[in-house]
Amino acid sequence: MKTTTLGIQHLLAMYAGAILVPLIVGDALSLTSEQLTYLVAIDILMCGIATILQVMKNRFFGIGLPVVLGCTFTAVGPMIAIGGKYGISSIYGAILVSGIFVIVISKYFGKLVRFFPPVVTGIVVTTIGITLIPVAINNMGGGEGAADFGSITNISLAFGTLAFIVILYRFSTGFMRSIAILIGLLGGTIVAGLMGKLNFASVQEAGIVHMIEPLYFGTPTFHWTPILTMILVAMVSLVESTGVYFALGDMTETELKPKDLTRGYRAEGLAILFGGIFNAFPYTAYSQNVGLMQMTGVKSRKVILTTGIMLIILGFVPKIAALTTIIPTSVLGGAMVAMFGMVIAQGIKMLSKVISASPENAMIVACSIGMGLGVTVVPEIFAKLPDSIQILTSNGIVAGSVTAIVLNILFNMVPGKKNTYTEEPLVEQEV
Repeated sequence: MKTTTLGIQHLLAMYAGAILVPLIVGDALSLTSEQLTYLVAIDILMCGIATILQVMKNRFFGIGLPVVLGCTFTAVGPMIAIGGKYGISSIYGAILVSGIFVIVISKYFGKLVRFFPPVVTGIVVTTIGITLIPVAINNMGGGEGAADFGSITNISLAFGTLAFIVILYRFSTGFMRSIAILIGLLGGTIVAGLMGKLNFASVQEAGIVHMIEPLYFGTPTFHWTPILTMILVAMVSLVESTGVYFALGDMTETELKPKDLTRGYRAEGLAILFGGIFNAFPYTAYSQNVGLMQMTGVKSRKVILTTGIMLIILGFVPKIAALTTIIPTSVLGGAMVAMFGMVIAQGIKMLSKVISASPENAMIVACSIGMGLGVTVVPEIFAKLPDSIQILTSNGIVAGSVTAIVLNILFNMVPGKKNTYTEEPLVEQEV
């Protein structure tokens, strides 16, 4: 019973992130209520499978630590951009390739990570967070194109939800603080129900159980720009996960060796690959569950395995997934401001030390974020360049990331004038 209770705590801690990603992406891609229900359900199920892949330990995959995997918010902006320009089939083609890429490089990622120091990953995370804010603001108004966009009702629900989350975060501690977003969504939805703003049709139409369906959204298609974008997202996620691995290794007094990291990376690659096959999402280690372990003092793999099994069971019950789809767009928008703001805050946190340590890094940040946001706001600026070059310039996240990687090599890796900046070890920067 104790193991089950602790497993439920971990499920609740990661549940808001698990349902928000499909809700945001599905809404942006104008999916039907039936498609959105499936997307939420398959994502919950795949979170469970991805977690079990990582908790298990064999000679091929699984780091064998109490790691919870969930869909990464780093992928939200890229997936919306790819779906808007190339279609949903291209999203899953890119995810499939990125999963295979991670599996292939898992043995060598320790050597590649030097190209993704905090100055680069911080730029990628910050740019993605900033480019997501317009999505949140549109949803606060009721959703782009909504007949009642910007109405007093929508604005009140959005800001009421955001205020509730902020107050809860300010005056709560521990586990309650870790699920503030989830409670905020629940509170906002209840108020919307009292105002007559809920539509339960999708819940009534959803079945009690369903079977998962590979390639639910059709045959994947493959385009270079989406593929490159999702590979960059995967690389950043691996860097973030590495920090989680070392944090958990320290907490459980486990010495991590290169072969352990390789199995961990390979498990994430498999999770991403399965996400592409079953039309879910890329997956990464969730740091919020590490915080919960620190709070409870329980670091058992058995507890996390129980969480994974619960997620899989929930994923086969579309009625539960459908309940999340009734959340009004304006309520979702209020929560998204907090969630995406936290993404930006995480990026700024990663950049704060490196900027103050080196003027060269300040220049890298300035040029890269400027390029990323510039291309996002004025995408047609490079429209006349050859297609082979537009692979790197047609997407703001790719443009900013590539700029950051190149400038980091130029300023911090090419021999020359001695740099006063010394890169912090990966373990310290993430923990």
